[in-house]
Amino acid sequence: MRVTFYGVRGSTPSPSDGNRRYGGNTACVAMESPGEDPIVFDLGTGLRYFGETQPLDGSFRGTALVSHIHWDHVQGLPFFPPADRVGARFDVYGPTPDGMSLAQAFDEFMRPPYFPVRAADLRGDIRFHDVDHGDFAVGAAKVQVRPVPHCGPTVGYRVDWHGASVAYVSDHQAPLDRSWSIDEAVLELCDGVDLLIHDAQYTAEEWEEKAHWGHCTVEYAVDVAVEARARRLALFHHDPSHDDTTVDRLLEDARARAGDRVEEVLAAFEGLTISFDR
Repeated sequence: MRVTFYGVRGSTPSPSDGNRRYGGNTACVAMESPGEDPIVFDLGTGLRYFGETQPLDGSFRGTALVSHIHWDHVQGLPFFPPADRVGARFDVYGPTPDGMSLAQAFDEFMRPPYFPVRAADLRGDIRFHDVDHGDFAVGAAKVQVRPVPHCGPTVGYRVDWHGASVAYVSDHQAPLDRSWSIDEAVLELCDGVDLLIHDAQYTAEEWEEKAHWGHCTVEYAVDVAVEARARRLALFHHDPSHDDTTVDRLLEDARARAGDRVEEVLAAFEGLTISFDR
């Protein structure tokens, strides 16, 4: 089983000369195992590049696990050609926005005059599934869904697949009371995982100014990994203002904070693939 990062940026696409190494596309991470259909976390602009690796003959089958419906996590769907083919099927899971289903939410923001086509206009079979909490199977993969503190309905996921475990907590509001406690549902998702992909958008100084924006600091991401006993931490959802040099520095700080309490700390970049051989 392998995990590949196609979009690692938060808030808005931000490609520039300054972030060539880490990339500027928004959230999309693919899990793949030979002989099985792929699973992707979120549908940000990185989805387009994942699509370049998939069949365009209508044979595509896949599952998306969407954390929430903010633009940076969903705007890639209309630019995903593998799902726009007769015969293709794409199952999209995500939390229910206030007062509507996930399908209704996509229909609200993906329609004229804001966009020329609707999700229903895509030629593949796009099926939306409301999920706010629970456990279910995708092929041989076991998926856990739990609510995560953020702005609006948001979930995190844990996928156990062929003996490897990955937790995805892309947007995570650190406690506004500065208690730095960690939500029990988040700890449940992350407990002992082989890989934790976690929001690491802000420096401590930035968080003081933007504390209520729904994210956390690099330090808090490390603390989550340590308390949950995650083996590996991937810093994710990089702020659009953070260039490669800044992310390098934040990675050094994170590694120093983690010490030997986390086996490996890395900063996710587009094209990074992590393989699990069990």
